[in-house]
Amino acid sequence: MTDLSHLPPLRDVIAKHDLGAKKAFGQHFLLDLNVTRRIVREAGDFIGVAVVEVGPGPGGLTRALVESPAREVVAVERDRRFAAALEELVQASAGRLRLVEADALQVDAAELVAEPRAVVSNLPYNVGTPLLLGWLKHIDRYRFLALMFQKEVADRIVARPRTPAYGRLAVMCQWLAECRTLFDLPARAFTPPPKVDSAVIRLSPRTRPADDPDFATMESLVAAAFGQRRKMLRASLKSLLGTPEPLLLSVGIQPTWRAEEVDVAGFVALAKAWKQGSHPSAPS
Repeated sequence: MTDLSHLPPLRDVIAKHDLGAKKAFGQHFLLDLNVTRRIVREAGDFIGVAVVEVGPGPGGLTRALVESPAREVVAVERDRRFAAALEELVQASAGRLRLVEADALQVDAAELVAEPRAVVSNLPYNVGTPLLLGWLKHIDRYRFLALMFQKEVADRIVARPRTPAYGRLAVMCQWLAECRTLFDLPARAFTPPPKVDSAVIRLSPRTRPADDPDFATMESLVAAAFGQRRKMLRASLKSLLGTPEPLLLSVGIQPTWRAEEVDVAGFVALAKAWKQGSHPSAPS
């Protein structure tokens, strides 16, 4: 843990370095250190854990992470305007913070720090979902992910079957991780305030059985099922499975159901049956 109480307020840092949020980068700054400390406090146990943060901006959440018991913090920032401000924070961190100037979509976060590791981030709105899907592919490499999204996206992650928000994102996330909303944040908590509220989500990797389907199989199946979510599964899966009825019935799913009626376990069972050779188009 490092004491950063001597650092100037974040608004002063922004003024000093003439930093403004860029809409093109989906930037909305969280400057209230009470809120950033709450994110860290509720995210999980940081003792001995190395943390990767994406999009630190002027460093609000970064300060809270450096103040935590985390083993080290690596901040990945693509906007070079923040380099000087973040370097001041690096100097104050007693060697516990490292800055990586890169596009997070082009970086393997797990390669930046050794295990155990976690990702904690107020994600830029325009790349939050692609980043999450990338981390999900190798979720077992992380102790946990604590991420802030637009509330609409957060609701889709934790949605239950037979609800409007339940879809591909819910199935993929809940298949691979325990997903829990930590708390919501109103738009006014940010500078500049976005048009929508936000929420912090924690994802913890599930222990998966040896015969679990692979990511590509699940992703293909779920994408096809929800690609035409108003259609019955016998129609929405036709392009992928040819004649989906026998496979659906073999795992207890009615062909007349729509994708939103199938829970995560149902999709896993369907993917396993497909992968095990119940259909010639199953991926190898």
